Amino acid sequence: MTKKLPAWIEIGAFVLAFVAGIINVVGLLGFHHQSVSHLTGSASLLSLKVVQGEWDITLHLLGVLFSFFLGAMLAGVIIQNATLRLGKRYGIALMLESLMLWIALQCLIAGSHGGDFWASAACGLQNAMVSTYSGAMIRTTHITGTVTDLGSYLGQRLRGIPVEARRFWLYLLLIAGFMCGGLVGAASFMRWHYHSLYIPIATTGVLSALYWGYWYHTKRL
Repeated sequence: MTKKLPAWIEIGAFVLAFVAGIINVVGLLGFHHQSVSHLTGSASLLSLKVVQGEWDITLHLLGVLFSFFLGAMLAGVIIQNATLRLGKRYGIALMLESLMLWIALQCLIAGSHGGDFWASAACGLQNAMVSTYSGAMIRTTHITGTVTDLGSYLGQRLRGIPVEARRFWLYLLLIAGFMCGGLVGAASFMRWHYHSLYIPIATTGVLSALYWGYWYHTKRL
């Protein structure tokens, strides 16, 4: 049950959703005006471009989707578990995400389409890195499933079915984090353009260091 969730789970979920919100808005404003933190819109756009016969864009979108897949696969290799458990591998995954975003930034500054692929791979890594904890679905790179779960929970509550209050607040934190990230991403892009990615680069790097410190401290206790 989510009542067993340690505080670092909720804080980390909010921060990662915040990071994804920034990346996605920067993607919408700069990465050929496409989302990279989730694939629904890109998959629909891919179908449209196939019908329209725009094969260069089609191949680009296929690259974005495949990059997300590779990032998720990398998370599986590193984490080796779909259930969130304290361990040093999450620090490694977060540091890799920070590095991927830094590479994406360098590519985008140089005008290379590879930046889209690296950013998408970073989001795939993040989304697969945190999947479930004590039965609660934790999605940090998009909010479709989170809003669905939240609505279902509220519907059950209206029918008088007991629900876990902490899981309800966890979903709200994920939604709030993603939207706050979007606000910061939009404001920073207007001022710094692609350099806005330094925010998620620094955030994931710092989060990795903090997580390693927390894990080491807990291990010594």
